[in-house]
Amino acid sequence: MFGMFLFPAAPRAEPRGDLIIFHAGSLAIPFKQISKAFTARYPGVRVYREAAGSRTCARKITDLKKPCDVMASADYTVIEKLLIPDFADWNISFATNEMAIMYRPDSAFAKEINGKNWPEILLRKGVMYGHSDPNCDPCGYRSQLVWQLAEKYYHQPGLYRKLQQNCPPKNIRPKETDLMALLESGELDYLFIYRSVCEQHGMPFVVLPDEINLKSAAFKDFYRQASIRITGKKPGQFIKKTGKPMVYGITVCKNAPNREAAERFVAFVVGPEGQKIMKQNGQPPVVPPRAGGNLAVMPEVLKKLVGK
Repeated sequence: MFGMFLFPAAPRAEPRGDLIIFHAGSLAIPFKQISKAFTARYPGVRVYREAAGSRTCARKITDLKKPCDVMASADYTVIEKLLIPDFADWNISFATNEMAIMYRPDSAFAKEINGKNWPEILLRKGVMYGHSDPNCDPCGYRSQLVWQLAEKYYHQPGLYRKLQQNCPPKNIRPKETDLMALLESGELDYLFIYRSVCEQHGMPFVVLPDEINLKSAAFKDFYRQASIRITGKKPGQFIKKTGKPMVYGITVCKNAPNREAAERFVAFVVGPEGQKIMKQNGQPPVVPPRAGGNLAVMPEVLKKLVGK
């Protein structure tokens, strides 16, 4: 008789405790806002965010074994290639962006530069420009893909090599946001960075053609013509990154110290409130969010929010 009675499942407990998030530098502002909204809903949670290049974030987990609950990358394939299957089970694609060139109002030739002549402006004598390290940060390898695509789009053979040769090592830093200080101090005139970061900081920027800005699925075949080799999971290993429309990814780490809070946070990010904040910060959400990896172990709270 007792077996005939069905009892409702116990409701999930309110998340509490510390929540550790490693995220791309370009997510600093939207994730600050999302964290504030999340803790307003769940006041028992204390959020600790650590921004770095996405690949650096992944290596803190894989190599340094630092505790982490949530990892959010500016390129979902960083999670696929470096974290799954040993350090994460699944991956949710949740936002997009595009490449741009940030500058100051008093940068050299600022009044001349535009989406057509920027290669010629950057190669002028005395003009200083920079990008982040391709081995640390997706924005870094995306800048190189943009340069390769620009060579083809503008029909300028040798442009990629010229842009590389005129960008000294001191103008390359671990993540794109590190270079903003150099731009603001006058050490750099131009910086290859995400459009969202330009908009979030109120800085002027060059809008690049969709054929080279890695934004549009309509040009995915053209983007594939560009590729770069970067370091892989282990010393001596390498990964080939091929041009594709940029998509951000997020996951909960397998050894998350606070899995309950982590799952709720990811649900908040990919849900309506998080998507609204991402859109307000110039990073249009993927609608619906797309999931990959081992979806059999994905929490139900997340399965309800994502497509396949």
